[in-house]
Amino acid sequence: MSTGVVLAVLCGALLHAAWNALVKSSGDKQLDIALVHFLGAVVSLPLLLWVGLPPRETWPFLLASLCIHVAYYITLNGAYQHGELGTTYPIMRGSAPMIVALGSSAVLGETLAPAAWLGVCAITVGVFLVGLARPGEALHHGRAIGFALANAVVIAGYTFVDGSGVRSAVEHGATAASYVLLLFVLDGLPYPALVVARRSAEGRKAMVAYARRRWPLATLGGLASLGSYWIALWAMTHAPVAAVSALRETSVLFATALSVLVLKERFGLQRAAGAVIIVGGVVALRLG
Repeated sequence: MSTGVVLAVLCGALLHAAWNALVKSSGDKQLDIALVHFLGAVVSLPLLLWVGLPPRETWPFLLASLCIHVAYYITLNGAYQHGELGTTYPIMRGSAPMIVALGSSAVLGETLAPAAWLGVCAITVGVFLVGLARPGEALHHGRAIGFALANAVVIAGYTFVDGSGVRSAVEHGATAASYVLLLFVLDGLPYPALVVARRSAEGRKAMVAYARRRWPLATLGGLASLGSYWIALWAMTHAPVAAVSALRETSVLFATALSVLVLKERFGLQRAAGAVIIVGGVVALRLG
């Protein structure tokens, strides 16, 4: 991976951490995620009209990605229903890159250099150490872990599909932007609709009041989410998908740093060790 791609993906990881920190600090995490997705679609629509639609050759990838994202939302909702974000999020984001790396050869025909494999493994281990402040407690939340691991498999699935789709867009003369923007526009309703459907009539009234208060921050979150995935898919046109997927999950480190600085969470020795391992993994990916 070139230095430019590494730095770009790290910036994308910071954006990803920013909108997840917004969710973590909220009183209604499911609703905030729904708002971020919906407002991300609202922001993406005028940009898509300006950039233009991706070529028709990419539409099967977009359709497949949308179907996979439905499974993503179902498993995400299940994980957050049965476990805390602090437990489930690291499992979801930490497991996915390893699944992508293991499947890249069969699915994409890509092989990683030994140094890149070392980087993927280091980032995976580091993410678990940084994200899971109390690993022993996670074992007592079996259903949450089950949903989180299922979500990791789904993340790997849409990573393969979107990585292939954005490469197809570039091969047919379009840009990564056209693919990402259409994906965000189409993907902006399923999860909000799921959240609304699960609320009672009184709950929906409360949702409206909550959305009125939170929409400015949620809009920033939608922009951060769009920018993060835009950068990631662009990077997949310049580097192996597995390497980009692993590097993107350094967002857990950034999210932890934001939690320590803004939410005054404890950092601790375990997180410090995880941070060092993640940095080592980033260096290995750059060399690989």
